[in-house]
Amino acid sequence: MQQAINKSEFIDNLSANCDAMTDMVIDDAVREILDLMIDTLANDGRVEVRGFGSFCLHHRRARLGRNPKTGESVPVPAKAIPHFKPGKALREAVNEKIEA
Repeated sequence: MQQAINKSEFIDNLSANCDAMTDMVIDDAVREILDLMIDTLANDGRVEVRGFGSFCLHHRRARLGRNPKTGESVPVPAKAIPHFKPGKALREAVNEKIEA
């Protein structure tokens, strides 16, 4: 069974486990962390969280693609794709859950 958690649920769960901080402080902190990660990646940086994983950009060159409906050649511009590489601790934790 797949379970998804959105940003609001993430903040609510974090608030429930952090009695010393108010919901507003946790909300601001999570949003600030995500904004910092976005800004770092947008400036071609790398974000690494030990034990969790790293975020970086994979750059794709411009190329000539095809419209599948018409077969016409269309230019596809260069772009940067965010990429996540899980850390060892995360991979091991996920695999332990799968094997159990």
